[in-house]
Amino acid sequence: MDTGQQERAAARRLLLIRIVVLLTALLGVNYVAWRWLFSVNWDAWWIAVPLVVAETYSLVDSLLFGLAMWRLKERGEPPAPPPGLTVDVLIATYNEPIDLVMRTARAALAIDYPHRTWVLDDGNRPEMRAAAEAEGIGWITRSEDWAGMPRHAKAGNLNNALLVTEGEFLLILDADQVPLPSILDRTLGYFDDPRMALVQTPQWFVNVPDDDPLGSQAPLFYGPIQQGKDGWNAAFFCGSNAVIRREALMQLGVSRYADEVQAGVQRALRTARSVLRQARRGLGPDEDGVRRALDSIEHDIGRARRELARGEALMDVTYRFQQRVAEIRRRLVEADLTAVQSDLAAIAELERSTDEADDGLAGVDLSALDQLSARDWSPLGAVETVQALVDAVDVDLGSEAQPIMPMATISVTEDMATCMRLHGLGWRTAYHDEVLAHGLAPEDLATMLTQRLRWAQGTVQVMFRENPLLQRRLRWGQRLMYFATMWSYLSGFAALVYLAAPIVYLTIGVLPVQALSTEFFVRLVPFLVVNQLLFFVVAAGRPTWRGQQYSLALFPVWIKSFTSAFGNVFLGRSLDFAVTPKTRQESDGPAWHLVRPQLWAIAALVAAALVGVVRIGTGQAHPAGTIFNLLWVGFDLAIFSVILKAARYRGFDPTATPAPIPDRARRGAA
Repeated sequence: MDTGQQERAAARRLLLIRIVVLLTALLGVNYVAWRWLFSVNWDAWWIAVPLVVAETYSLVDSLLFGLAMWRLKERGEPPAPPPGLTVDVLIATYNEPIDLVMRTARAALAIDYPHRTWVLDDGNRPEMRAAAEAEGIGWITRSEDWAGMPRHAKAGNLNNALLVTEGEFLLILDADQVPLPSILDRTLGYFDDPRMALVQTPQWFVNVPDDDPLGSQAPLFYGPIQQGKDGWNAAFFCGSNAVIRREALMQLGVSRYADEVQAGVQRALRTARSVLRQARRGLGPDEDGVRRALDSIEHDIGRARRELARGEALMDVTYRFQQRVAEIRRRLVEADLTAVQSDLAAIAELERSTDEADDGLAGVDLSALDQLSARDWSPLGAVETVQALVDAVDVDLGSEAQPIMPMATISVTEDMATCMRLHGLGWRTAYHDEVLAHGLAPEDLATMLTQRLRWAQGTVQVMFRENPLLQRRLRWGQRLMYFATMWSYLSGFAALVYLAAPIVYLTIGVLPVQALSTEFFVRLVPFLVVNQLLFFVVAAGRPTWRGQQYSLALFPVWIKSFTSAFGNVFLGRSLDFAVTPKTRQESDGPAWHLVRPQLWAIAALVAAALVGVVRIGTGQAHPAGTIFNLLWVGFDLAIFSVILKAARYRGFDPTATPAPIPDRARRGAA
């Protein structure tokens, strides 16, 4: 098929997708609006309201997915790479087996396009260094500047390497992602666009059987979802298998440094004003000099803020402000010394009086003692306040190992936040839908759960700290594309409701809708059918069922990611970074203990189904309602069946049939 035929086929497919998106949106809005207005059983609000809220959540999720698909971009054959570019291939590692890292490093060394290969060894292992350097591969570990400083996991490792290497472009690889020789030839051509910051390629795994019990391949995400985001210039960095322009990263690092310093200075000035006003309230009526000094400092705070608002250089503004405060502090100290001298004279007079009195202090005039005890000896509190103010506006990032941190450090995953910031600076990204590296997926349930929890936690952290809907530098399409990914991780709460609703009806007969009428089914069923049709059309033959299963079956992971990220961001609780193990973690048998919530859910569904059958057999339940909810339970059990398979999974059998490389990617594998 020539280029023209490919473009026409892509246009026809996009038209079909848009038609189905419109039908899904219309039917979904029609159903959910009717549910809110006419169908909620307010007598059973405790289950009815959560259910309609969960349905509304699912509708928003569907609308965001449809919006992404509206601009699904199929890029086709990539541009040819320009000659003469300098490229650094960076392989991030911490504690992975050395032979695994070296397999990736040797493959990186064999990439066709001229480049330099580096192993970024965050574990600082002498044996890793020896193995790399023996084969002419560069080795980088953290500098001494990082001692005693926050390390920021993989983001810190990459940030450290950015200040050591020099290539115009960076190919980022995880330790287990073995690149194909053509990976740079197939991606560098996109950078003919001077505003192209990043080209992301899929992650595909060689150790996954055809039935993919752990849902590792993610063909919907590494395909239509990223292609849809690409259409909105919102395809984002996924941590590996991506080429990034160094200039874009360094601009981001410098920009973030300037923004953070300016924001820090503004916060310090606001806080200092409050502190000064508090200090002034504690002054006595005879301390007009100190009061005038503090008023002068407050005036200088306002002047500094106005200068910053006019865009004057931050360093100049803070320097002038510090000089003025230093002068005022000097005068305060001089005044304090005068006060101390006066205090000493008062003490000397007191000592003389007690010496002259026969009864010591008892013989001194009580009015003189009262005056002495009420005296403010010196305005030390005000002086310390001023000094704290000066320290607060010091333009310094001394709490970090290096001031320039291009890779975002606000979450346990660096990729999404970094890319969102690049888009905010006006850079472009591309998603090249071709497998150009072969990785290793988790081979046991425990590792998979660790990986998914970290991904979800990182995404939710970004939502809490830099919600894309509030990022004014992003276009609205980009905001919604980033938010769609974050929104999807809230599905755990909706899953709880979807589990509870049929159980409640089958066991105690409480219906969350006013009636299971014809109108209910006429509105619901077409929406569900067309929604599944949308998945079928956009998937274009890629399997999506496993992804749909895990979006609900991992509801405990999604809930934990939300609560733990909330605790980290708003309550200051620790959120440890866990490197995904690259080898199977041994266990004695099925890992049922890892999926206890799901097993309890399965048991509750089965028990509810049995109760429902008994109730309908004894005439205690409405037949239509019971049959509908039994079908609902059957669907939930089909969803959760993947958990039973995952808990029994014993790792990839090399003699088994692996998942095939997607047809779209065979050029890269050839």
